[in-house]
Amino acid sequence: MYMLKMCSSNSSDLTTSQLPSSGDTIDVGIEYSPLSLYSFGDTLGGFNYDLMRLVASQHNLKIKFHPIVSLTHAITAVEKGTFDILIAEMPTTSEFTDKFLFTIPIYLDRQVLIKSKSNYKQINTQLDLAGDTVWVVANSPFASRINNLAREIGDTIYVITDSIHSAEQLFILTATNEIKQAVINEQVAKIMAQDYRDVDISTDISFSQFQSWIVNKNDSVLCDSLNSWLSAIKSTNQFQTLQERYLQK
Repeated sequence: MYMLKMCSSNSSDLTTSQLPSSGDTIDVGIEYSPLSLYSFGDTLGGFNYDLMRLVASQHNLKIKFHPIVSLTHAITAVEKGTFDILIAEMPTTSEFTDKFLFTIPIYLDRQVLIKSKSNYKQINTQLDLAGDTVWVVANSPFASRINNLAREIGDTIYVITDSIHSAEQLFILTATNEIKQAVINEQVAKIMAQDYRDVDISTDISFSQFQSWIVNKNDSVLCDSLNSWLSAIKSTNQFQTLQERYLQK
């Protein structure tokens, strides 16, 4: 929360308010994570943050960022119309396409298991999770993926859904041995693993999945506009530069 407060004080278009803006301002809920949004010194950055700002600058949009940690609260905010757009590390799955509109795919990611290398039970494949427990962010599609995996291997995998912590925080809790293991997206895991050498991220939990932005189910006009803008931007050198900076380092 301290970091979110600092972010709020460092940018005129960033706020921790959960109230919708007035007029033509587009409210963007954005996950505070090493991939989407983070602060370094007095500067804000992140792949999704920079990409949204690029879209806004090219089309003269007035946007207001709302950093979020709890995915549960963010999803509710989109459903209520508090957020026009939600940017978070969430794959496009059938579970959520019934509830929200998704933009065109922006990048690929997949889910991986986060565990300490000193874990007493060595888990090298998905089969080794039989009878074990993993933590996931509440209201993410990850719980459904693990339940499907349990059926595939013919055994139980116990899932603890955490409504308080973000994927980044679950990584840290695993690294400090406060929880045993967690499932998060690989792109975030790769960034975090640079600072936590005792954490293993080598066990894949899912195939590669499309990552998109989320729009309220009733706002097809905004979603169509985003699709058009994003499609054009993805063919530019500016988008390639963002990929090289954040996704390929």
